[in-house]
Amino acid sequence: MKWIISLLLAALLLGSWVFYYSSGSAVNDFDRQIAAAQEQRDNGEDAYDDIDARIEELQGQRDGLAGDRTFKGILLTIMSAGFLGVLFVALVLPAIAHKLTHAIYDSGEMVERDPMHDAHSLLAQGNYTGAIEAFKEAAKTDPLNRLPWVEIAKIQRLQLKDPDTAITTLRAALEGQEWQMSDAAFLLFRLAELYDEDRTDRSTAAAIMMQIMEEFPETRHSANARHKMHEWGLM
Repeated sequence: MKWIISLLLAALLLGSWVFYYSSGSAVNDFDRQIAAAQEQRDNGEDAYDDIDARIEELQGQRDGLAGDRTFKGILLTIMSAGFLGVLFVALVLPAIAHKLTHAIYDSGEMVERDPMHDAHSLLAQGNYTGAIEAFKEAAKTDPLNRLPWVEIAKIQRLQLKDPDTAITTLRAALEGQEWQMSDAAFLLFRLAELYDEDRTDRSTAAAIMMQIMEEFPETRHSANARHKMHEWGLM
């Protein structure tokens, strides 16, 4: 009877851990949705206010899910440790059970930190310098994720009122990584926006649009760049 109960509890814990790890894909899905929404905004595919509201909503849902996932990870770790402790107390020496349980609770790998979550938390607190540093750490952790660089440039442009530094940030990001086509085009559109709207340097912005058309011909990125050039009366 004791073994049947133990097996049932083990199956329950295993199912909980499987559900916990699957929730990580949901966080990644929100990151992809946020990136897609930002791309829609920069390509002029939706109203700026509406898409910004959507991005803010998605970010809130994403941060909530990540925080909930962290809490569940801690709870599952504690439950698993307790379950193992009961088994070891029943089967082996109490001293071994104590040492093993202590090691589980002291493990530095129990909770995995999310650099993006930390950065957004600092941003919400108004700690813009700290948020920028945290986003840089997130970029080091995930070099193929363009979001940290986009967020850094956004802080520099909007909160710090320093579009020139934002331009430098985006150029450094473009030159420092071999990006996929959609990511490179997205960063270039953001760069052109900064030149056109903040520096009132439409000629440089137009040159970036021409670069997009040349580097990504016969794509929607090229079509969007051409459409923007038509809006500016330059085609």
